Amino acid sequence: MVRKKKITLSTTQIILLSFLTTILVGSGLLALPISSASGEAVPYLDALFMATTSTCVTGLVTLPTVSTWSVFGQVVILLLIQIGGLGIITIMSGLMLLLNRKMGIGDRLLIQDAFNLYTMSGLAKFIKNVLFGTFIIEGVGAVLYMLVFVPEFGAKGIWISVFNSVSAFCNAGIDIIAENSLCNYATNPLINIVTSVLIILGGLGYVVWWDVIRVVKSRSPKNRKIFRHLTLHSKIAITVTTGLIFVGAILIFIFEYANPLTIGEMTLFDKIQVSLFQSVTTRTAGFATIPQENLTNASATVSIILMLIGGSPVGTAGGMKTVTIAVLICSAFATIRNKNSATLFGRRISEGTVKKAVAVAVTFLMICTASSVLLMATSNASALDAVYETVSATATVGLSRNLTSTLNTFGKLIIIVTMYFGRVGPISLAVALGSKNESQNVISEPTEDISIG
Repeated sequence: MVRKKKITLSTTQIILLSFLTTILVGSGLLALPISSASGEAVPYLDALFMATTSTCVTGLVTLPTVSTWSVFGQVVILLLIQIGGLGIITIMSGLMLLLNRKMGIGDRLLIQDAFNLYTMSGLAKFIKNVLFGTFIIEGVGAVLYMLVFVPEFGAKGIWISVFNSVSAFCNAGIDIIAENSLCNYATNPLINIVTSVLIILGGLGYVVWWDVIRVVKSRSPKNRKIFRHLTLHSKIAITVTTGLIFVGAILIFIFEYANPLTIGEMTLFDKIQVSLFQSVTTRTAGFATIPQENLTNASATVSIILMLIGGSPVGTAGGMKTVTIAVLICSAFATIRNKNSATLFGRRISEGTVKKAVAVAVTFLMICTASSVLLMATSNASALDAVYETVSATATVGLSRNLTSTLNTFGKLIIIVTMYFGRVGPISLAVALGSKNESQNVISEPTEDISIG
């Protein structure tokens, strides 16, 4: 009797399948007539696109969200955004804790892999803190949004505020306000500040939150040197995030200063706040307060670079991540200076971390390149527009130079696959689809030097 071989999935494969399952279920719900504002079912490919962009917290849409979907459809989209931002593993773990079910070793491994953590201790508390912190921040954001949206939209403004807060914190960039995103509120300081803070908090990552809170609680009122006592991860994430936001804003301010199609005719204060918002939103959020197709080529290039880098690990943002870029740059300079190892903030970066950063960056760039070439081959898009679109999809940003709505069937399928690859993570995808790890050979392969550069 032949015994059937039991199929076992790795934790990474389970995470990939959980996102895929969520997308397929969501697309089925969005393809129902009840999900459409007109009462007629939208084409399945557009429903699949919307489910993918929501679950992958990207924000690219083929149909206007505000006018296409009914309240039921918008609720489905919001749930997909929340699940995509937190991760299905986090949601399921939270439900287990709510039902007082104990987490087994398999559940802990899933959580550890989903958040890329190095320890399995305190995971139940970590999940509770993630869920509690997320809902508190989203709740405060919704209340602040209501100060603008309730006077303008009445009772409907409450729903708009909740939707926008969840979308901003999850770095989704999807809204139900207007077809031109937040362009009507480009010079509204409250909308700019609330949206930017939600994006940054979601993009910094949960680990940084708890680290800052830990240090603040442990410091005496007279000794508030918080940054010095943070972990290396938090120091890198905060420093790179801050630097990118301000450098990006300065460059966009300079390149767009005289552009009448964007900020050229605004007051100095408005030019500053719009430039800051553009710099923040390109870090995987996807809300737009100025039409992206009207940006100068220089500003569009800066935006592409910011999208590529993205947010920080263990958060709701996408991209190659701030820590990855910091490690790569630091390692490159260490090699140029003929140092044995790279160091940041007085700490040595392990060789394994450098290798992982290289793998993530190379895989990420390969996906972007392949998607760009395929999109240019199947559409009439210019090189800049195609690269902007595919980088936005891979980095789960959601900004577009007015290309998404014009995509043909092949273009939509390319972006759907690209968004999925970008959300689940290039390195996770490689591990999940690859074969089992090879056992270490007793005798390793011979070494031979090659020329580089």
